[in-house]
Formats: sequence, C-alpha cells, structure tokens
Amino acid sequence: MRTKITFLLSLLLLLGTTACEEFYEIVDELKPKPPKVKDFVSGLNSPIGIEADAAGQLWVTEAGTGNTPTGTSDGQVSLITPEGKVYPVAKGFSSFKSSEGVVNGLNHLILKDGMLWVLHGIEGRLYKLDVSTFQPGDAPKQAKDLEYEDLGKFILGYDFKDETNESNIYNITVGPDDDFYIADAAANAIIRRDAESGELSVFAEVPAIAGTGSGELPDAQSVPTAIAYDGERFLVSTFTGFPFPAKKAVIYELDLQGNVSVYQSGFSNLTDLKLGTDRHPVVVEYSNFTGQGFAPDAGSFIFASRRKNVTLLNNLNFPTSIERSGLKTYYILYNTGGKIQRAVF
Repeated sequence: MRTKITFLLSLLLLLGTTACEEFYEIVDELKPKPPKVKDFVSGLNSPIGIEADAAGQLWVTEAGTGNTPTGTSDGQVSLITPEGKVYPVAKGFSSFKSSEGVVNGLNHLILKDGMLWVLHGIEGRLYKLDVSTFQPGDAPKQAKDLEYEDLGKFILGYDFKDETNESNIYNITVGPDDDFYIADAAANAIIRRDAESGELSVFAEVPAIAGTGSGELPDAQSVPTAIAYDGERFLVSTFTGFPFPAKKAVIYELDLQGNVSVYQSGFSNLTDLKLGTDRHPVVVEYSNFTGQGFAPDAGSFIFASRRKNVTLLNNLNFPTSIERSGLKTYYILYNTGGKIQRAVF
C-alpha cells in the first residue's frame, strides 16, 4: 500500500539521506507543487528590510515617502505580529525620493541580543535600538534620540581599487566573533565592523562582471545586495549594474580572508539572499531589464546551490527582500508595492 508523505517530510527525508547537491537535483526532478502564497500585510511605505524573531514576529524598515523637495521624516521601523498587525517601533527617519521615483532612506536591519541594528543608506548611519522589552502598542521611539555610528564617513574616505565615490550601506549580517559584515551597494564593497571596538575595515571589494562591457562602456558593476554567513564562508548576492545584462548576476563566495570567487551564476538582478534550512542560499530575482525599464511580474524565488538553481515561484512583481521564519515559511517583501506575502511550503 502506497503511503502518502507530505512534501515537507519528503524534503526532510531527502536532506537526511542525500548529499546537499544531490538534494537539489531530486527536488528539481520531483517538480514539487509551488508553495502556498498569500498576501500578509499591505499599506507599508516603501518597506525594505525584514527580520524575523524567535516568536514569529517581523521587524521591518519602511523608508517612507520622501514626498517633498527636501525629503521627509516619515521613515520608520515597524513590528508586525504573526497575525499581521503593524506597530511602529521607531519613527522620524529621513526619507528622500530620487528623480526616478525611488524612495531612499532606511535599508536593512538585524536583530541581535535584543538590539536592532538598522542601516540608513543616505545618512551612512548604523542605528542602535534596544527592543528587548518592546511590546506591541508601546510608544515608538524617535530617530533623533537613538544612538548611531557614522559608517559613511569611513567608507567615503577610503581609497577603493574601483572607486565610485559613493556609499549606500544596504545589508548586514553577523560573522565570526560577532563582527558585523555590511554590504555597501554603492561602494560595491563589504565592510567589517569589529564587535568589541567598533573599528571599521574593508573586508572585500566586489568585482565588476567581466565581459559585459562594450565599446566605451565598462563592465557592468556587481552591486552587493545581501550577505549571509553559513558558518564557513560568506555568500553575497548581486544586482547587475547598467546596462543590466540578463542572467549575468552572480552569488559570490567570500572566504574568511575576504577572497572572492563565484559560487553560482546565471541570475537576473538579485535583490536578497537568505540561508535555507540546509544552509544553501535562497534568493529572489527582481526582474528582467527590457531596454525600456524593468518588466513587471518577472521576478522569481529560487533555491540555489553550486550545481544548479531551482525556481519555485515565478511572475513575482519586483520582489525586494525575503526572510525565513521557522522551517517552512518565507516572507517576500515588495518595496514598490508596499506589501509582504507569506509563502508556506
């Protein structure tokens, strides 16, 4: 008699009995049903960073609206309960809208030992926010009252090999010895912050994509959008710079000395990376560039490995960030749409 086993239990069985690379091949052959995806929260103001805690709550940055010539101060950090209710945690962060209509301000964040560490790209600041006792409904703190460290001054003053003269501290992870490793999406570099001293150093520079230039155009930049540490190495997702060549984005692997090599390639404009339960990267593709702009409903949700990439969701509308909560739940955040979806495997 044939026993029916759920897809989740099948994955667990495969993980326990096969090599990790073989696991991805089997997943591809099984062609599992896509996860169940539902809208979870909407009405957010240009959300971008998302971090899950042990209680299943989400900590989210909202860049704001930037709807004045000189910007606004409506960026905020929010807490979202497992039921989808949104509560402000800290308010009053500066927000600016570019001529292209992109809102800039708060970027990603990380929760560590009851502290939220929040990146602000325009200001170049790493904000520190104690949320160890925060409860939904508590009065939000004000950005002007928070502690912060000025990372931008160090980055803009550093003499990079491939100088851009710009900085946008974008994403963050914790590495060995609890040091922070920060992806700068304008300097195209990984910045290390020493946990004990707070001292900053350049851990690695992210190289341009060889062979993508033409004529007088240089090779397209590899803009780092996310960084994760799997216990042995760092993995960095990238968004290809102009002219945004299709399927040229890569996941880079960085060893503990900052040496850079290609982990996997063949992506189109990656915007975030998280580690799955097996420590392999899970990524989202933003879209494909058409020559007139980025195509709507052309994003993807992908399990990646050294040998192949397995796409589990297609036709996503400009996905910006992802987060895993527990064993089988992922949240997909959409900056331009102001919403978060929940995908359950």
